[in-house]
Amino acid sequence: MERGALSPCPTRRLAGLLLAGTVLVSAPAFAQQNTSAFPAPLAGQQAAATDPLSTATTETIDPAAITPDATTTASTPAITDEGDTFARTGRETEQMNAREGSVDGARSNFGNPYEPTGIRVGSFILRPSISQNLGHEKNSSGGVTTRRTYSQTGLRGSLVSDWSRHQLSVEAEGIYQRNISGTGETEPRLRLDTDLRLDLSDSTIANITAGYDFERESSSDPNAINGATAQSGVHTYSAGARVTRDFGLIRGTIGAEVERRTYGSATLADGSQLVLSDRNYTEGTLTGRVGYELSPALIPYLEASVGRSSYDDKYDSLGYERSATTLGGRAGVELDLGEKLRGDLGLGYERARFDDTRLVTLDALTLDGTVQWSPQRGTDLRLGLATELEPSTAAGQSGYVSYEATSELTHELRENLVARLSAAYTLRDFKNAGNPNQTIYLVGTGITWNINRWLAMTGDVSYELTRQRGTSDTGVTRAGIGLVLRR
Repeated sequence: MERGALSPCPTRRLAGLLLAGTVLVSAPAFAQQNTSAFPAPLAGQQAAATDPLSTATTETIDPAAITPDATTTASTPAITDEGDTFARTGRETEQMNAREGSVDGARSNFGNPYEPTGIRVGSFILRPSISQNLGHEKNSSGGVTTRRTYSQTGLRGSLVSDWSRHQLSVEAEGIYQRNISGTGETEPRLRLDTDLRLDLSDSTIANITAGYDFERESSSDPNAINGATAQSGVHTYSAGARVTRDFGLIRGTIGAEVERRTYGSATLADGSQLVLSDRNYTEGTLTGRVGYELSPALIPYLEASVGRSSYDDKYDSLGYERSATTLGGRAGVELDLGEKLRGDLGLGYERARFDDTRLVTLDALTLDGTVQWSPQRGTDLRLGLATELEPSTAAGQSGYVSYEATSELTHELRENLVARLSAAYTLRDFKNAGNPNQTIYLVGTGITWNINRWLAMTGDVSYELTRQRGTSDTGVTRAGIGLVLRR
């Protein structure tokens, strides 16, 4: 009987071992079911803000998402940002509405196979690129035609911090041209922009910016020197600071900017140099904006600005005082409908009053803004409007008003093949000077073939036409092809 009473013990022990084994085996299997075969993507950045104010102050740049644009080979029309204190829009080829991924949502460990990965430098991500292009330019004016074939070397890079708070971004671009054959003026370019964003609190953000820009003055500019073989080199230095704060439905921003512009000497046909230092000036601008959030997608605003430009020389070479005080204001609306449509459009008034009473006040209605629309995935349209008051160097003339409209359409023909179509229209209104108005038309097309992650090929063609009553039309045709090496 004792042996019979003890017989159930081994059975219970065996059942316990089987139950424990089942639990131990099922735990790893359960964990495996909840672990993706691919690492989860990082949290996406916020959608880019629509207005220049918020774009410059609240947007977080994901260093892993920045791709340097290939330097175009034929100077196709670029979208220029409006020139107010807060204007800092995204890249002109920014993709708003990316293509859909795979049906199952699986993502490669290496991301986009055609997107450069960049180089990590401490807590920064560096994305450099170098381009080498071969271009041809034909310039026709008044029955005279000149041609040149040139080599263009471009360097471009971005450096973005990867901090948990605050952000520093640096962008630089340089272009060097050398004529291989023919005659014509080269167009060198150098640009450097820095932006330090300080997250002071959940509702307050400060930005400190600085920049440098060099370019050669265009021969079609009304202030260009007639007959010069090389126009003046223009150096622009800028620095600014602004603070944005949200007060519930009210958003306020105040900013200050200082710009310094200097002009080099122009080279005349006989080889002599014409000094243009009397055009050097420093300008300071104070701008304030108040917006009211009707909804997250619609924010109307009011903006006002006051500025002062002071020339190094009280009198220019013709005896005029060019220093001036500017006042401006505008009303506009910010629109943000997500990846499909966003923008900022404002209508206002600006005037410049010169110290010299012989120069009439320069004023104009202004229309500024940018609109980005993505009608379908892989297709982006960007429109830009800008109004500028430009001073003159001619005797008795205060200046002119420049109205500019630009557009660029990009479309992904394939995942690694992007086509571009761009156009621009500029009207220079000389109503205060009594001269005929000048119009500039610019159209261009191009294509970028991303061969792989590190190499791309570009091709561009553009045509620019300048017209003014009483003068000969000027047409410039450019075409080029090039390679871009990036990291």
